[in-house]
Amino acid sequence: MPRGILLTSNLPQLQNLIKRDPVGYQEEFLQQWNHYNSIRQIFQTSPDEQAKHFRELISFIAQVAPCYPKETADFPSHLSSLLLDSHAILSPDLRKNLVQNLVMLRNKNVITSIELLRTLFPLLPRTTSSTLRASIRNTILSDIRNANTPSKNHKLNRAVQAMLFGMVEKGMEAEVVGDKGKAKAVKPSSDGLGNNGDEAMWAVVLTTELWKKGIWNDSNCVSIIALGCFHPVVKVQSASIHFFLGSEDELYEDEDEDAIPDPKSLQHRREINKKTRSGEKKLRKTLKQIKKKKHHKAAENKTNFPALQVLNDPQTFAEKLHDSLARHDKRFSLPHKILIMQLLSRVMGAHKLCVLSFYTYIVKYLTHHQLQITAILVALAQSVHDLTPPDCLTPVVRKLAQEFVHPGVGSEVIAAGLNSIREVCRRQPWAMEEDLLGDLVEYRKSRDKGVIAAARGLLQLYREVNPGMLKRRERGKEGSKAIGSGAQPLPYGHSSKPAEDIEDLVLLEDHLRALRREEGVESGDEGEEVDEDDWKGWDVEEDSSEDSSDGEGWIDVDSDGDENIEVSDSEDEQEKKAAKEDAKPSQGDAPTPAPEAGPSRVSSLATTKILTPADFALLNDLRRQAAASAVESGSGGKAAKRKLAALEKTKSTAAQTGNLDSTAFISELDIIGPRKKSKADYAERIASIEKGREGREKYGSLKGKRKKEVGSSSTNREKARNKPIMMILGSGKVRGKKKASLREKQQKLRKHIDKGKKAYH
Repeated sequence: MPRGILLTSNLPQLQNLIKRDPVGYQEEFLQQWNHYNSIRQIFQTSPDEQAKHFRELISFIAQVAPCYPKETADFPSHLSSLLLDSHAILSPDLRKNLVQNLVMLRNKNVITSIELLRTLFPLLPRTTSSTLRASIRNTILSDIRNANTPSKNHKLNRAVQAMLFGMVEKGMEAEVVGDKGKAKAVKPSSDGLGNNGDEAMWAVVLTTELWKKGIWNDSNCVSIIALGCFHPVVKVQSASIHFFLGSEDELYEDEDEDAIPDPKSLQHRREINKKTRSGEKKLRKTLKQIKKKKHHKAAENKTNFPALQVLNDPQTFAEKLHDSLARHDKRFSLPHKILIMQLLSRVMGAHKLCVLSFYTYIVKYLTHHQLQITAILVALAQSVHDLTPPDCLTPVVRKLAQEFVHPGVGSEVIAAGLNSIREVCRRQPWAMEEDLLGDLVEYRKSRDKGVIAAARGLLQLYREVNPGMLKRRERGKEGSKAIGSGAQPLPYGHSSKPAEDIEDLVLLEDHLRALRREEGVESGDEGEEVDEDDWKGWDVEEDSSEDSSDGEGWIDVDSDGDENIEVSDSEDEQEKKAAKEDAKPSQGDAPTPAPEAGPSRVSSLATTKILTPADFALLNDLRRQAAASAVESGSGGKAAKRKLAALEKTKSTAAQTGNLDSTAFISELDIIGPRKKSKADYAERIASIEKGREGREKYGSLKGKRKKEVGSSSTNREKARNKPIMMILGSGKVRGKKKASLREKQQKLRKHIDKGKKAYH
């Protein structure tokens, strides 16, 4: 007991001794444990009394808790109840201390990740300290990332996703307030929190972070944010919609903790500073770390599909979006309604859905004086696809022509209207009427550059898809040939031809074959290793439930009667076998000709190899290279130039949206089109004048003063040389030249020659 009394005031020393000999100092620990329980009961009645000593006891017990698991079994629940039940009366230091000790218990495997996260999730909307909130957020993200680092922890992921789903679903039954006008007062809930959507907001933010970091990439993650798109609080809706649109405009967005420094700035700093061996060594080490970090970050950011493609039941999702948009039209502000329109249009375009009432709704916004009309026109064009009924789009196209394309509006409005009509008709050509098309293409004779480009784009589109709707003189060479050959445009709902092969897959097959020849790969095993490398970062979540038995594996199949079947996993083996067969002489003693590589060649790569997302990314690069080489050689003509432009546009759009297949998405620049430089206004002209006056005296010319030692102006003879001809036509000197005789001209020329000779000598 004297030893215990001596160590009571020195908890760090007792902590050190307990870790060395837990059994020998068990009595001293029990004494401190009883002391902790008594102070905890006192703390519930008077929180300010002995607060510092209470924090020290909590830290001490958290440190030695693994040494006495039975005695401290209830200690984590004590900390959780203090944080959740008495959060309002706790001091900031005590809150931080409790959170740190809970994280320490998780690091020492005293509690599980689920127990820790069940305490941390409710704290995010309750705490008012930005520092503590950022610490909790980073702890949650790092704990889930570490749990999924070696392999997917499906049990933890399902539990956390259920908690996040519950946080979003908690306030779904509330009334939609909207963001137009003043917000109504929020009634507090039973737990003392307001129904202002803070819990749902944090659930959306955390889910978004986990998706972006590549920790979660399944449909359950997307379903949480899809539910947030229908939350009654507008800020939760906005954050959820921005996730699907790929926007970075989110609340509570902090700086990335894994920010990567710029290698060029480091090298530049190295050149300026004093050059030492240690500095060179540090620079090489830093560059190596940057390269490694970029590699890991790129692997994390790879996902199988964009979020829109992983939606569960996209048709119902789109119909609910339109229902929310139409029902709360007067409560939502215009920017928020445009956000919903953009998401709805992207879902319709990506999944080829038909929400026909959307076109009836959007018609009322199709006026040239509407605010943010270009964003609305983008949403309209993105919602159209080849399966959209033309009967629903014909009134929309007619309304666009009536509101935007007429002499009573500016040239920018006409260009925007023509570009919008072109984008709609590019996806559904049958939405255009023949008489209206004839009127619209006449605008190619306009004087404005943007209008000319828009009208020519519409004309070129129908020369390709349906030249029969154009007049004879407007069809062009290719369109006239197509009509002369009897080619007819495909009716609505018909495809050009059955899918026989992936477009340009021959390029990928030849590229892989060339790589194998360079590396000298002959066996099929090494090819399998390459495929496994391609699938890294692209793996789909697999079901690893414990109910699956070890016996459910390969099934033995009886091979009777299947003696002629040959199975080969290697493409190279098939190529060698085909080469041997080609080398054998046929019955007529003539070699069998190899198939020629041409436009009719069908690649067998899709039937012999599982194509990974990395293969499709490589195929897109090969398409661009092939189109660029065709443009340089001039063999493809204008069609090759248009194809290259389309591929480059697809690449830039995919880089912005993070979408692997972004051909259905357009930007506002596609609607506005090319525009000439607008005339400078008064402020711009004044700014240009002030810039020109810099460095000179007020209202004074420095022409003569800069070139001469003694400042003076130019002579009258110099001024006469620089005068415009119209100013001196009436002078006597010029009139005298006109009236001079031939003799006078000869004398003047001789005088000029003699004067030049004297000056030369």
